[in-house]
Amino acid sequence: MKKTIFNTLVALLIYCGQCIICQESIAQKNNSDSLYSYRAASPGGTGKFYLGREIAHVMGASNAEWLDRVSRPQEENTQLAIDKIEIPPTGVIADIGAGTGYYTFKLAPKFPKGKVYAVEIQDEMIAALSERKKKLNNTNVEAAKGSVTSPNLPENTVDVGIIVDVYHELEYPVKILSCIKKSLKKDCQLLLIEYKGEDPAVAIRPLHKTTIAQLNKELRTNGFKLSYEGKFLPIQHFLLYKKAD
Repeated sequence: MKKTIFNTLVALLIYCGQCIICQESIAQKNNSDSLYSYRAASPGGTGKFYLGREIAHVMGASNAEWLDRVSRPQEENTQLAIDKIEIPPTGVIADIGAGTGYYTFKLAPKFPKGKVYAVEIQDEMIAALSERKKKLNNTNVEAAKGSVTSPNLPENTVDVGIIVDVYHELEYPVKILSCIKKSLKKDCQLLLIEYKGEDPAVAIRPLHKTTIAQLNKELRTNGFKLSYEGKFLPIQHFLLYKKAD
C-alpha cells in the first residue's frame, strides 16, 4: 500500500513538473509571437511580419550558384564594398548568413592575423564553406553553425558584424539582433548591405529589398543607431550601425 502511494506521488510530481515546463514553453512562444504579426503570404514571403515588413523566405542552398555569379562584381561593385569595410589588423569579423563565402573569403586576406566567422544555418552551406576554405588553403576563416534565433557567437568578441543581402530573410530578427549586440565589442559596428527598396529599377524581388527608413526603424527598436550611410553602391545600401547604449 505504501509503495503504491509513493509511486503515485512520484508520478504526480513528474506530471506537475512537465506541466510547468510546458507552460513556460508556451509563455516564451507567446512572448516571441507577440513581436510579430501574421497575414496571408505574398509571393516569396512567409506571411510573418515585423514592424510592417513581411519576412522573405530564405534562399535555399539549391540557388547557391547565384551568389557566385560572374556578373555580381559588376552589378553590385562588390570590391568597392569590401574595400570600404574597415577592420583592425587582428580584428574579428562575423559574416552572418555567409552563404558560399563570397564576402568571407574576400575579406579574410585583408587581415591575415585576424579571424572571420562565417555563420550559416544550412548544412549544405557549411559544407560549401569548409570546402572553399580547404581549396584556398585558408587559415583565418571558421565556419560556424548558427540557428534561426542565434548566430551562436562568443560574447564581446566581434569587431565588425556584417549581414549581406540576408537581413530581410531573418525569421527572428529580434533575437538575432539581440545576440549580435551581445557579441559586438564596445563601440564596434554592424554592417547591413541590402538591396535598395526605394528604387523600383533594382531588379530584385520586392521582399528581398528594404528601405533605409524600415531598416533604421527595426535596428533602432533593437538598440542600434545608424552611424554611417554609404551612398557609393549602385543597387544596395551600405549601412553601419553602432550599439545605442
